[in-house]
Amino acid sequence: MKKKQQLWQLILMAGLSFHLIIGQTPPAYAMHIMEGFLPVQWAIFWWIIFIPFFILGLRSIQRITQENPQLKLLIALAGAFTFVLSALKIPSVTGSCSHPTGTGLGAVLFGPLAMSVLGSLVLLFQALLLAHGGLTTLGANAFSMAIAGPFAAYWLYHITMRLSGKQTMAIFISASFADLLTYLITSVQLALAFPAPVGGFMASFIKFASIFALTQIPLAISEGLLTVLVWNWLQSYNSEELKQLQLIKGES
Repeated sequence: MKKKQQLWQLILMAGLSFHLIIGQTPPAYAMHIMEGFLPVQWAIFWWIIFIPFFILGLRSIQRITQENPQLKLLIALAGAFTFVLSALKIPSVTGSCSHPTGTGLGAVLFGPLAMSVLGSLVLLFQALLLAHGGLTTLGANAFSMAIAGPFAAYWLYHITMRLSGKQTMAIFISASFADLLTYLITSVQLALAFPAPVGGFMASFIKFASIFALTQIPLAISEGLLTVLVWNWLQSYNSEELKQLQLIKGES
């Protein structure tokens, strides 16, 4: 029975991955704020906000790996999961693109501070190797995807666990909302930098948020389901590492 369940999990994982990959398009219209798009003052502002989280994240990862060196591979897996999902581009009906973020898994496993490092490194490699995003806008992109999303995922996971005690539900909700929040924060960033002549910030925010809304909601649901499947796989084959993480975070 257990083998049959694992087979179905792998089939569902493959199907969801295909759903994500099949819509991949050229990176010219990627969701990440592209190089040089933000005014200088806003680019600097988001870098200033981002750097303290990155420093604290380095300390968090250093503490985890020093206490449990065997978790390094799991940290690399969380980073690879984020890189693969966030590199996929799904065409939007508006002519732009959306993409998953993949940050919810790492946030639940290692906490949001660790994901601020993993997520920003993912964004750096994508900017240098795939022309997704940029270096001047790295602070803004990292704040939305590597900070805001993971923090939301982390707290939603624990709140849902306390209210329902259902881990599968908690993983799904945290991963899905981390995806959606990333796009909302990006819309806020763009609206602050480019307020509409009529309606100001709010009109601009509605415009930017609506660009991705139709594709991002089903995409967030797909990411939540895929994250649940990966989590179940980790519980089946990496149960000892997950127990070590629970001890580090003081979870029962």
